[in-house]
Amino acid sequence: MLIVELAFMPTPERLAARPAHRALLGDLSADGRLVAAGPWADDTGALLIFDVEREDLDRILAADPYYRTPGVDITAIRPWTPLFGPPHR
Repeated sequence: MLIVELAFMPTPERLAARPAHRALLGDLSADGRLVAAGPWADDTGALLIFDVEREDLDRILAADPYYRTPGVDITAIRPWTPLFGPPHR
């Protein structure tokens, strides 16, 4: 699994791009590639957990313009090995 950490700035572009981004996340969740996602409570960023290989994640990030929108920064991409929770594909 891979963790993507985002940092946000309160830009109008980010807020305008968010509905389309969330629709894409819904599709990724429905097909099992996205395990969980959501913003920090203070809306300064977000955490996304993907059950994909790095090459697949790179394609996912490239296909969603949200990750290139002003006010959205990918601060980290980390491999993660959960001990508890949903099984890994």
